[in-house]
Amino acid sequence: MNTKLTLRLDDQLILKAKRYSHRSGKSVSQLVADYFSLIAADEEIPGTEISPRVRSLIGGFKGATTEDDYRRHLEEKYR
Repeated sequence: MNTKLTLRLDDQLILKAKRYSHRSGKSVSQLVADYFSLIAADEEIPGTEISPRVRSLIGGFKGATTEDDYRRHLEEKYR
């Protein structure tokens, strides 16, 4: 079930989020949901923390489960 959530944010932050959303191909709602999922994941394993750099990569290679998948992704991307 999806529920509407209203956020009050700085205008510049909203603009940056919309630009990032456009570049990433995800809606702002999906970006927020992904971030909230990361927060929940951090809570599941006490004492572990994912760096911001690694967090930015999560979801970037949908369906990739092995190093070979990642290699194929890079080969297709840079052809």
